[in-house]
Amino acid sequence: MGTTKGAFVLDGDDSRSGWSVRGPYCDGWPVNHVVGDAETGTMWAGGGGDWSGAGVWRSGDGGHTWTLAKLTTGEVDTWAANDPDLAAMIGWEEGAAPFGDDFSQVWSLARVGERLYAGTKPATLLVSDDGGATWSVVKGLTDHPSASEWGPGAAGLVLHTIISDPDDPEAMWVGISAAGVFASTDGGVTWERRNDLDAEAGDVAADHPAGPSDGHVGFCVHHVERAPGRERHVLYQQNHHGVWRSDDGGLHWRSVTDGLPSTFGFPLLVHPRDPETVWTLPLNGDIEGRYPPDAAAAVWRSRDGGATWEAGRTGLPQEACYFTVLRQAMAGDTQEPAGVYVGTNTGSVFVSADEGESWQEVARHLPTILSVEVLEPAPTG
Repeated sequence: MGTTKGAFVLDGDDSRSGWSVRGPYCDGWPVNHVVGDAETGTMWAGGGGDWSGAGVWRSGDGGHTWTLAKLTTGEVDTWAANDPDLAAMIGWEEGAAPFGDDFSQVWSLARVGERLYAGTKPATLLVSDDGGATWSVVKGLTDHPSASEWGPGAAGLVLHTIISDPDDPEAMWVGISAAGVFASTDGGVTWERRNDLDAEAGDVAADHPAGPSDGHVGFCVHHVERAPGRERHVLYQQNHHGVWRSDDGGLHWRSVTDGLPSTFGFPLLVHPRDPETVWTLPLNGDIEGRYPPDAAAAVWRSRDGGATWEAGRTGLPQEACYFTVLRQAMAGDTQEPAGVYVGTNTGSVFVSADEGESWQEVARHLPTILSVEVLEPAPTG
């Protein structure tokens, strides 16, 4: 889990019980995203801020110890460089940051084949060929012809989602708030902006400024997920004004919001084996408070690709519930039945071991949870 006060690890057993929390790690940095490699057990945590600068932490022992690849400078570097006593007190050592002050945070991480990718704030895509030790800019995205038009969302101009196709390491998609979805079919050399409405949607327009207009689905994308297996070109997105589905890798999108209590939300998850099963957690609205409608929490599930939706409430708070679940704070495992994991900005983690039918709170009182990911042991034999 990435939180506002470092990375935490929640360890459980094969039955998805017996959970225990350890942390905080990464010197208490704000950590936006933590990912891992099941085969090696290596973990990476991306984060930072104006004070610390941005960086990617790496652990080779299951998250017990971490080392930092510092990428940009922060206010602490300026202070410590001019105050030897402060530098000695915090153990600061002068060193060059390879990207100066170009960006303040790492927002997202993804392992794609043998490469590690990172998305930053402001939106830049970085790539590492040595496990996160050194990094370079993916210029094909940075230099995209539309870059001058990209506008920030409420959290700034952030590259928050990186997804790939395990069967085609050259295929990638990224989500940028508020610039939309971009896709590459050549390993990041070139990128295509993919935010067009499906022709069957007709001339759709919304009163909300973040809604669909001018043939586009809306650029304030909050999260994107890819369906598994042969249906890997089926994508879903939760954006600022609805849940949308694409059957052609993001070339065209159609709304699957009908049946949900709100158009607004952040997280989204697709089943590891069934491309028609998807979960989301709607919030009451962008200016209404950003908490569950009627202050009663529910994770909504569709079993038919978004045609219909049902609420899963058992075990979730149904009174005076004002938490928010952020864009990277929902994850799943690959067990049978699939597990779903949700972290809240009030520091709770809820787990469903039955695909969203029922929920159990397995951790509480953590810092604001920014992201949740699941690292399962690699298959043996």
